[in-house]
Amino acid sequence: MTTYLLAGGGTAGHVNPLLAVADGLRERDSAASVLVLGTAEGLESRLVPARGYELLIVDKVPFPRRPNRQAAAFPGRFRRAIAQVREHIRTHGVDVVVGFGGYASAPAYVAARREGVPFVVHEANAKPGLANVLGARRAAATGVAFDGTPLRGGEVVGMPLRREVIDLDRAARRDEAAEYFGLDAARPVLLVFGGSLGAQRLNDALAGSWADILAAGWQLLHVTGERSDLEDPQVPGYAMRRYVDRMDLAFALADLIVSRSGAATVSEISALGIPALYVPYSVGNGEQRLNAASAVAAGAAELLDDATFDGDAVRRIVVPLLGDAERLERMSAAAEQVGTRSGTDNVIALVDRALSAADR
Repeated sequence: MTTYLLAGGGTAGHVNPLLAVADGLRERDSAASVLVLGTAEGLESRLVPARGYELLIVDKVPFPRRPNRQAAAFPGRFRRAIAQVREHIRTHGVDVVVGFGGYASAPAYVAARREGVPFVVHEANAKPGLANVLGARRAAATGVAFDGTPLRGGEVVGMPLRREVIDLDRAARRDEAAEYFGLDAARPVLLVFGGSLGAQRLNDALAGSWADILAAGWQLLHVTGERSDLEDPQVPGYAMRRYVDRMDLAFALADLIVSRSGAATVSEISALGIPALYVPYSVGNGEQRLNAASAVAAGAAELLDDATFDGDAVRRIVVPLLGDAERLERMSAAAEQVGTRSGTDNVIALVDRALSAADR
């Protein structure tokens, strides 16, 4: 029996691909032992046990960004975290470690190397995090979601995706999706969303332009986010939702998408072959713009600037695209070429390769 230790967490961007690989390993071999390493504070502390996996805890030790008291304490705290992971590896007889970035991954990589256990790195973002940059230097294999990710030895494997996305037959589910959202399956649909918390910029732009979208003959499915106070106009053809727990049905209905460009969002949209207009979140280190770069280069998507995205931009850029069926078809065909639904299997193949090399 093989024992896998999957390390990562903190955010959904780390936890979701980790869980997709965990599910893939368990589906392939029900006798395998799949353990998850994370912190007590991260999103994994709730999502991992809920999915039926044992969560092994490691201390959260952020890398210091400036010389201060926390930086002085870092070496000792990091050594303690490494020792915690080494104990987990020994106690559970771990055969291979797979890291997805985040606070748990850095000590996991060092601990695996010191215990003589092979480890594999997966990077979800086009701009890699520090833990994975360091881990990739000694990894048995490194997989990246996007072409051009600057990570040593990185192989493009795609993003491990949720099963409901991998198995989604959009055409077969369109009627069901239209009924679910109260829209007409025979008419095109623009899907707009900004993540679980929504995106104020997108919501404000739609507040001033939704009527123009409907006038163009399209319907609008707008997921505003739970914190939004945007008022629903309650008109035919406009389905406003604060939150959607069936994004598979939203994707099944979408003929064009306007959204942020988080790594998972771009990967899912591309895998499903849906043309998109991405409005990268302007706060942070620019990873959202980079995440969308390969889809844009392939002709599957276009980038819109967050600072200037408003109702006028929707009328000037989005509405003309709604009336250009040939252009939308070209974008859809390009998306099918740049995206992949096999990210989970590809990461598992890297893990198998690492195990085989260790056995030789």
